[in-house]
Amino acid sequence: MIDSKTIDDLAKKLSELVPDALKNAGDDLGKQFKQALQSGLAKMDLVTREEFDAQTKVLERTREKLEQLEKLVQQLEKEST
Repeated sequence: MIDSKTIDDLAKKLSELVPDALKNAGDDLGKQFKQALQSGLAKMDLVTREEFDAQTKVLERTREKLEQLEKLVQQLEKEST
């Protein structure tokens, strides 16, 4: 999941984009942006970079094993004919 600092930074940037006429809402607007971001991101079912990298390595090993097995099957097929 995205850390709290990143969400705070995004909320701050969104607050800065608000026109000056609405900036009187102050911190309340920033808090609302932060809550909306947290809620939206929670619904996305995101994974951490570490989890993604681990699964990428598992996939690479699986792909290598599959290629080895395909070669073995081809070799066995040649031997049986």
